[in-house]
Amino acid sequence: MTTLSKRETADRAGVGLDYLERLLELGLVEPDDKGGLLEGSVLKIQLVEALEEAGIDVDAMAGLIRAGGISLDWVVAAGTQIFAPMSATTFAACSQESGVPFELLATIREVVGGRPARPEDRLREDELAVVPVVQLQLAEGYRPIAIERTLRVYGDSMRRIVETESEAFRTEIIEAMLASGLTENDIGDRAGELAPRMSAASNEAVLALYHAQSRHAWMTNVIGGIAGALAKAGLQQIPERLPAMCFLDLTGYTRLTQERGDEAAADLAARLGRLVERASARHGGRPVKWLGDGAMSYFRDPGSGVDAALEMVDAVTDAGLPPAHVGVHAGPILFQEGDYFGQTVNIASRIAEYARPGEVLVSQEVVDASAGSSAIFREIGPVELKGVAGVMRLHAAHRAAAS
Repeated sequence: MTTLSKRETADRAGVGLDYLERLLELGLVEPDDKGGLLEGSVLKIQLVEALEEAGIDVDAMAGLIRAGGISLDWVVAAGTQIFAPMSATTFAACSQESGVPFELLATIREVVGGRPARPEDRLREDELAVVPVVQLQLAEGYRPIAIERTLRVYGDSMRRIVETESEAFRTEIIEAMLASGLTENDIGDRAGELAPRMSAASNEAVLALYHAQSRHAWMTNVIGGIAGALAKAGLQQIPERLPAMCFLDLTGYTRLTQERGDEAAADLAARLGRLVERASARHGGRPVKWLGDGAMSYFRDPGSGVDAALEMVDAVTDAGLPPAHVGVHAGPILFQEGDYFGQTVNIASRIAEYARPGEVLVSQEVVDASAGSSAIFREIGPVELKGVAGVMRLHAAHRAAAS
C-alpha cells in the first residue's frame, strides 16, 4: 500500500495539518516506522472528522479505542465505498479547464448533500468523475437549467437508493449481529469485509437497472419521433389522446399508523407499493410518486389507467389492506425534474379525495378517451371539487363483469 507524507495525507483527506497532528497525538491515526502514513489513513481521518461533526467526543472515542472497546480499522477495508479522497483540483480551476460554469459544478456537490462549494474548495474524486457528462451535455447544446435538473434528479434518486440500502444493512446485518451477542468490533470487521463486495455487486445492479429504464425512456422518444415523421409524410395519423394521471389513497391510513406504529406503516407502504407497481406495469403505466398512504401513476392511455385503477382497488382489498379510493383524470401534463405537474395532476388528486372507500372515480375526459377500456362507467352527476373552479362531470368506473 502507498505511503504518504503528513502533508499529502492531510491534503487528500481535506483537512489541515494541525487536525492531522491532533489525531496522531490521540492515536487515532498511526504513522509507520519512518513517520509516513499508509493511504488508508486518509479514510480514517475522514471518518473521524465526520464523527466529530456529528457530535461524537473524539477524545472519549480515542480512549475507548485504546481500551479495545471499538476499532476504526474496518473503514480501511471498506475503502472508498465509504469516503472519497479529495482531488487536487479546485472548483475554480476545474471550471476554467473544463468550461463548465462554477454554478453547475457547485450543483454536483449540492445534490450529494455537501456544503455549498466555494471557488477555492477542492472537488472530491467522485465529484470530479461527474464533470465529463456535464461537459458532454454542454457541448451538445443542453441548457444549463436542464443539466441542473438532471443532476438534482440523479442526486435525489441515488439518495433514496443508498438510504434504503443502509436501512436494510442496519436491520438485516447490524441488528442481527447485536442480537446474537457480537460486539461493535465484530460488526466493524463484518462491515469492512462485506462493503467492497456489496458495493461491487450493487454497482452492477444499479447500472443494469439504469440501462433497463433508459431503454423504456429512449424508446418513447424514438416512437414519438418516428410517428411524427410518418404523420408529416401523410402516412399515418397520430391519435389525439391525452395522457392520464391516477391517484390512489388508502382509507384510514393515518389512524392505522397511529394505532400500529411506524414499523407497521412502513410494511403497509411496501406492500401497497408492490401492488401499484405491478398493476401499473401490466397496463402500460408507471408509478411516478409514492405518497406514504398512496401513489400517483402516469398512463399514456386513459383507458388503461382506468383498468389499472380497478385492478389496484381489488388487489388492495384481496391483500387485506385498508380500502383504497382512486381518482383518474386526463389532460395536458408538465414533466419536470422526474416529476409531473399541472392542473391535470391537481384535479386527479382532488377526484381521489372525493372518491369513497373502494371506489374509482374518473372525469368526463377519461370516459371520452377510454374506448379501449374494459370498464363501464356510471355518471354520478356534476360535482364541485375542493380547489377546482366550476363543476366536473364524474363517473364511477366498474368492471364490465360486475354490471
